[in-house]
Amino acid sequence: MTRSSTAFKPLLAALLVTLMQIAMAVGLLAPDGPLSYRYSTLIQHDSYWFMNIVDRGYQTIVPPINHKVMEVSNVAFFPAYPAIAAVLRYGLHFDTDRALLITAQMAAWGFWSYFFLFCGRWNLSPALQFFGALSIIAHPAAFFLIAGYSESLFLMTLLGFIYWSSAEGRTAKVWAMLHGIVMSATRIVGILCAAFPVIRSVFAKGWHRWRGPLAWFHDQASAIGLSFAAALGAITFFVYCQLRWSHWDIYMLTQAAGWGITPDYLAVFKPSSYRWLVPALNNPTEASQISMTFGALVFGAIALCELLPAIRRLTGWPTRAGIYFCATAIYCISVSGVACVGMESMLRYEFCVHALIVLAVLNFLGQLRKSPIFLRAFGMAAAVLVGAAGLSVQGWYVWNFTRGNWVA
Repeated sequence: MTRSSTAFKPLLAALLVTLMQIAMAVGLLAPDGPLSYRYSTLIQHDSYWFMNIVDRGYQTIVPPINHKVMEVSNVAFFPAYPAIAAVLRYGLHFDTDRALLITAQMAAWGFWSYFFLFCGRWNLSPALQFFGALSIIAHPAAFFLIAGYSESLFLMTLLGFIYWSSAEGRTAKVWAMLHGIVMSATRIVGILCAAFPVIRSVFAKGWHRWRGPLAWFHDQASAIGLSFAAALGAITFFVYCQLRWSHWDIYMLTQAAGWGITPDYLAVFKPSSYRWLVPALNNPTEASQISMTFGALVFGAIALCELLPAIRRLTGWPTRAGIYFCATAIYCISVSGVACVGMESMLRYEFCVHALIVLAVLNFLGQLRKSPIFLRAFGMAAAVLVGAAGLSVQGWYVWNFTRGNWVA
């Protein structure tokens, strides 16, 4: 079987899932009106900032203005998403809002393609693939994959970086590097995720051959080089900011001045950060607060399962170590950033964590021996019920989002 024929089914499945997401949002939940208007309602909130960057480029005063005014200080977002949209805007003469949506939705197709390519690499059963995809698509914030936001581009490049850096051959490393550069130029947390090859290599080789730091560096040189190359997207952005405004950290200064973001890197260790409540549907901040708490519980459950000796003997858990590292990095950096604003938007940031955790869990389940049929039936029924509940909540959020209400 040729490589192109092997990739056809994952690409087709990914396209169908992406089109289904768009059809559900635009065809069923967007406000009444012509199709073009319904489609344009996927541009909201942060999308207007990206539009401003595409149309005007980065502009700011130094120091940045102390409240949100995109016409004065708009260096509050990383450049990859608006830069790619600008190629469509000026190269193919798309309207700016259409360019942003097409970029996001093509990236969503890429994200789902890598998801199904991983499933094929791990020889997962069709049932596991279906319920894994359902678990991701049913997350209340999954619709941001097809909205005018950078979630889909970040997830596509992150999964692509993981996929290619886990493969053999020079060509795979080049693809990994390209995905990594765009990844770190899309979100600041991409700098930490760029360490995936090093983490994977360390867990694959183990510490039993420890011969000192110099020998370790020599053994990991290839992985370290790939990680550094992947971080070049963010490094280039910081260099650009230094050369233009003499402040490499103008992005962080703008976030602090306009959004009041003061990172608390110990927030995940503070009991006051966790909220134990049933969120109201019309209160997105409460939903973000409980998603942060639920995320911590999921990490605890995963750590318990992965550290059990009996399970470790049954599965090749080092394969998942890098994925867990990326998920943990995204979770901790997101929490530290939004802790000062009551966890606002954490539901959206946690979606990226959720997608990685689902991917790792699928790898875990794919290596286990078949469980009793009643246990599998129970798991499938639970997945369907939780998925239905998640899709219902997501539908409510899409209905509000497309009408201009803030949801995450």
